[in-house]
Amino acid sequence: MAKEVLVVDDNATIRSLSRKVLEGLNFNVTEAVDGQAGLERAQEASFHLILADINMPRMNGIDMIRHIRALPGYARVPVLIISTENSPAIMAKGKEAGANGWLVKPFQREKLLGILKKLVKA
Repeated sequence: MAKEVLVVDDNATIRSLSRKVLEGLNFNVTEAVDGQAGLERAQEASFHLILADINMPRMNGIDMIRHIRALPGYARVPVLIISTENSPAIMAKGKEAGANGWLVKPFQREKLLGILKKLVKA
């Protein structure tokens, strides 16, 4: 059975690249264009993994992660932040919100693959 993953990013190129990598690992991918849409998708379905940007309209990734972590069944779902943000203070806020990993944009496909294999047994 394929695992379900939610990719939340306001950048269509990042969503597309993430989709290609994830589908190559036999994930079923659902996309959301911002944090509010990501939260709504998480309320509608169950996911085995979440990839999220930080800087997005309507709701940023850190707030979205906090809300998702409060939902039933999401306490242990791996969350990977993929962002241009790389300051220690922002990264600490992401970890505090419940992120399990961080990948700085732009990223190489192999780097994403390595992190995904650590987070989820694909």
